[in-house]
Amino acid sequence: MFLNGFIAVKEGLPYIIQGALVNVVVVIGALLLGCSIGLPMAIGQVYGGRMLRRIIGVYVWFFRGIPLLVLLFLFYFGLFSFLGLNLSAFAVAVIVLGLISSAYQSQVIRGAILSIPDGQLKAARALGMSDARAVFFIILPQALRLSIPGWSNEYAIVLKDSAVTYALGVAEMMARANHVASRTYQHLHLYIAAGLIFMALTYIGTKALNIAHNRLKIPGYTQ
Repeated sequence: MFLNGFIAVKEGLPYIIQGALVNVVVVIGALLLGCSIGLPMAIGQVYGGRMLRRIIGVYVWFFRGIPLLVLLFLFYFGLFSFLGLNLSAFAVAVIVLGLISSAYQSQVIRGAILSIPDGQLKAARALGMSDARAVFFIILPQALRLSIPGWSNEYAIVLKDSAVTYALGVAEMMARANHVASRTYQHLHLYIAAGLIFMALTYIGTKALNIAHNRLKIPGYTQ
């Protein structure tokens, strides 16, 4: 039995690794989309008016409060079909994971912005800088560097969540491992192999972000 499982893993590994690359692309796309949406939301929550903060709060509450699988089905089979958008399962996976990630990333960046001393913004105003320029050139460069540990956690979460996208038919690693397992009946060995690959991808990504954090960390801050 062990030998049969080893053979199944050996023969199916290239096929499964191709699926792992799909996971990586989904994660990168989702994180980039999440950052592009989460960054302005974080700024709006800190410096925006009451109405804007409430709208952003509802957005964050919505995408943090509904399970991933429900959102995938809601967007793929519901919202996008209703709007007549013929998007692939891969595109929907990136969009949904990106929207969820934007809710979490907005809170990571928001916390980093709030950790910057208020005196820096006041000093920028005293030098004649507008609030927008001060936030863009002084506050955000520091806040983004302080956000790296939070991004490390978000990367690991999004990577694990990407396995759920096989429910839409995305040919990611778990879908491929399940396909090989259903053909060879070596479920245990193949799922262990998939789990080990996920662990390796998590380690590589978080390690890279930790290295970036150590190189870019701001002296005097303990994050």
